[in-house]
Amino acid sequence: MIVIISLVLAGCLAASLWLLWRYKKKLKVSSRPCCKDDDVAVSDVSKIKRKEFLTDFLGPTDILIDGSQVNGPELQNFDFSCIATATKNFCDENRLGQGGFGTVYKGELPGGEQIAVKRLSVQSGQRMEEFKTEIILIAKLQHRNLVRLLGCCIQGEVKLLIYEYMPNKSLDRLLFDEAKKVELEWRTRLGIIEDPSRGLLYLHRDSRHRIIHRDLKASNILLDAEMNPKISDFGMARMFGGNQNEAQTVRVVGTYGYMSPEYAMEGLFSVKSDAYSFGVLLLEIVSAQRNNSFRSFDHTSLLTYAWQLWSEDKVMDLVDPCIRDSCSPDEVLKCIHIALLCVQDSPAHRPTMATVMLFLKGETATLPMPTKPTYASSRTAVEEENVLHGQQAVSSNYVTVTTIVGR
Repeated sequence: MIVIISLVLAGCLAASLWLLWRYKKKLKVSSRPCCKDDDVAVSDVSKIKRKEFLTDFLGPTDILIDGSQVNGPELQNFDFSCIATATKNFCDENRLGQGGFGTVYKGELPGGEQIAVKRLSVQSGQRMEEFKTEIILIAKLQHRNLVRLLGCCIQGEVKLLIYEYMPNKSLDRLLFDEAKKVELEWRTRLGIIEDPSRGLLYLHRDSRHRIIHRDLKASNILLDAEMNPKISDFGMARMFGGNQNEAQTVRVVGTYGYMSPEYAMEGLFSVKSDAYSFGVLLLEIVSAQRNNSFRSFDHTSLLTYAWQLWSEDKVMDLVDPCIRDSCSPDEVLKCIHIALLCVQDSPAHRPTMATVMLFLKGETATLPMPTKPTYASSRTAVEEENVLHGQQAVSSNYVTVTTIVGR
């Protein structure tokens, strides 16, 4: 009798433990975040499946970029249905911007986190390469002055990149708007000058690989809620390996007005190419004028106009009237001086971003004297398929052909 009772109690206990295990398993499954792909679980097996999924898209794990081997990135793989819900089915109301790469939408995840979703619109090999490059590069980068990539969505023909949301959007929307630029007082502009220089220095010197952005411009500087700037859009970026300092390409990509002469004419790029773009951006921040649309009676670019004012000791005339009376003349003059050094014709005469940081911090007593820019740029807007001498000039915002004319 005792044996029978013991067996019954043991059976009841086993049944209770089994029911409790089933309940906990069901609870665990139901509590998964909706925005994680169903195939992506926390177990080791599902992690392997996720890695294989990304590998199928990116190709073998021995992906080569400029001869350097990199592995597939460890990113959150979002489910398309969740991103569609977050962006209200990619409605126009949530659209933040549009360019050659596609469209960017604002979204909100179930937990309340706001995101920015870049949706690839062109299924060409060229755009796919930019998409792969952005995933591979930015997933490896961690810096407070670089926009953070949260994950991606690769589902059939759908290719999405999911970023942290930057509430104040891109710098160009404020800087070049007569009504909105008043929000950018001098101290704010000085921070917008200094922080991207730190981001570039990280890319050029302090990250695991030396990375050339190749498309630094006002529209690729995004501002968070506190107006802190971050560099975005790494689709055009290139990675250098080992002791490589310079490379040449037959496909020139970038944006008119920001490309260095050696890059636009010969396809040569280096850290000094980014320094040139930074110099142009610096002049735009001080003057609130676009270099690629600047026109005056005597000048075809903001650079040559800045040089004339510099040489005539009238450089304060370049400063945006909104900040002219409230800014520090010494700080403004120093920034313009640094900008003119960055846009020197020869890469050898331009400072590195490390040197630019020293200049901005005032750790160098005297700055070298810049020389006069000896070229002007002319632009012809073209359709994406057009090329000049077999070289396409491509921008994330628009497509241009750039011709450098000696003066």
